[in-house]
Amino acid sequence: MLQAVESPGARLRQFAERRTAAERCDLCGRELAVEHEHVLDPAAHRLVCACGPCAILFVGTDESARKRVPKRVRLLADFRMTDAQWDALRLPINLAFFVRSTPQRRTIACYPSPAGATESLLSLESWEDIVSANPVLAGLEPDVEALLVYRIGDAADSFVAPIDHCYRLVGVIRMRWTGFSGGTEVWKEITSFFADLRQRAGA
Repeated sequence: MLQAVESPGARLRQFAERRTAAERCDLCGRELAVEHEHVLDPAAHRLVCACGPCAILFVGTDESARKRVPKRVRLLADFRMTDAQWDALRLPINLAFFVRSTPQRRTIACYPSPAGATESLLSLESWEDIVSANPVLAGLEPDVEALLVYRIGDAADSFVAPIDHCYRLVGVIRMRWTGFSGGTEVWKEITSFFADLRQRAGA
C-alpha cells in the first residue's frame, strides 16, 4: 500500500527548494557558507540550516529533540539485496531511501517523484531480511541517516547518506522533471548528484 504524505515529504521538500537561497543560520542568524550544517526536528519533520556552533549543540541529544545531520557519506560496495527482496518492498521506481523514524517507531521508505517525496509502507519482514544481510544498516543514526538505493539502468549503487542529501535529490527531481519520462535535464542532474555522492564517499 502506498500513500502520499504531507509530512515529512511536503515540509522537507520546502527545505530542498529553498536551500540555495539560505544564507543565514536559522537558529542564530549568523551568515552561512554555501556548504553548511543542518539540524532536523524529527517530530515536526523539519530541517533547518545551521552554523557549526549551533549545530554542535544537537549532537547526542535524546530521541525527542532536534538532531544534527551528520556529514558522512559511505558507498556500500558490498551491499546485498536480491531482485526478489527489492520487489518485495513494492516500490514503483528503482530509486528510494530508507530511514528509521523515531516518531513513527519504524523504518520508512520514501521515493522521489515530480510531486515531491512519497512514503511507502514497508513490509517489516522484507526490511528485516535486508538488514540481516547488511549489518551496517543497524548502525544508521535514526532520523538523520538513510540507506539511499539507486537501481537505474546498469547502475546499482547503495549509500549511507545524510537525510539532507536525500531531500536535495527529491528537490532536484521535483523542480526539474518534465513530461512523462522526466526529460534530459533531470537525468543529467540525477547523474551529477550521484557522481557528487560518490566523490564525497571517496569512491
